Amino acid sequence: MVFRGLLLTLVGLAIGLAGSFALARYIRSPLYEVSARDPASFTTVAITLTVVALLACWIPTRRALSIDPATALRTE
Repeated sequence: MVFRGLLLTLVGLAIGLAGSFALARYIRSPLYEVSARDPASFTTVAITLTVVALLACWIPTRRALSIDPATALRTE
């Protein structure tokens, strides 16, 4: 489950970063003393989103693996 979630995250990041680079020239004017294609900003956002997605996939998976399957099926 974690692998599938991270795969979707990486695909989304790739599409989002490509779109951001393509559209960066349109938001150049409202930015103050920051380049529209600032590598630090893009890197920080990509790392933050990846960490949040990893936690969002890992925490429920860890909780699900800690439950005995027979007990879970009996309560349903």
